[in-house]
Amino acid sequence: MDLVGGCRAFVSVSETGSFTAGAALARIPQPVASRRIAALERHFGERLFDRSTRRARLTPFGRDVLPSARRLVQLAEAMEHDAKRARLRPVRVAVPATCGVRELAGLAAEARALEVHLEFRAAGPGERAELVRTSEVRAALTAVPAEEAVWSVPLGVAAVDLGPSRVVHLETLRTGRSAGVRRRVWIQPEDDVPHVRDRVLRVRDAVGLSPAQVSVADSLTAAAAEVFASADLLLCSVAQAEELGLSWRPIGELGLARGFGVAAALAEDADRLRTTLHAAVGRCLGAGR
Repeated sequence: MDLVGGCRAFVSVSETGSFTAGAALARIPQPVASRRIAALERHFGERLFDRSTRRARLTPFGRDVLPSARRLVQLAEAMEHDAKRARLRPVRVAVPATCGVRELAGLAAEARALEVHLEFRAAGPGERAELVRTSEVRAALTAVPAEEAVWSVPLGVAAVDLGPSRVVHLETLRTGRSAGVRRRVWIQPEDDVPHVRDRVLRVRDAVGLSPAQVSVADSLTAAAAEVFASADLLLCSVAQAEELGLSWRPIGELGLARGFGVAAALAEDADRLRTTLHAAVGRCLGAGR
């Protein structure tokens, strides 16, 4: 039987002295209140109310068990309150610093419709999984090779002016002995991971570029500043190039992509990001552009 529901009806009727008023106080129909109290009486094997009068008067047994019933109802209400607060507690998620405010706000709004409140912490690719391990966040969008990824974001190079070419071959950055300033490719911190950085470095060496022509920047801002001030190139996604107002082209010598997976302390948090919120997370990462 529904012991809590029965006790709630019992307490409400005892406080009002009426089955009708007690049902209204418990926010249930009067027949439901009567059935619940009758079930409670069958459960205990004793009458709770003397029904020989017009008012709902407690029997001696009813008076004896009323304090315990009140405590049970109060405890159930406290539990419901605590459960509601727990549902509203934010789920902290570590995300790449490349995620835009508008896209993150859209993700948070979609999650809120599911009664999930997300908070975001921007962090580098090497830090995000560690934040989950140390319980500083409940979930993280982690950097993984594209072939293992839940979301994949194509990478290319961007510059102020790339001309009419449909792709950029890194070998075209090679200069002769008499050349002046050598154009560089800047790798931003989000792509300073082996499965991206090392592939670019192998192409650099294969086409004969100097080591300094592929560099890892301290920040995306620093890399973009170099690109705005010169003919240098930025390794980035289409979405980032659009945001910066740069022309973007794929790299001729290799197909390159950022890969993202999910690490989470609870499987349900990971599953929610992978499935229900998959499209919204993808927009934050720049996938599908």
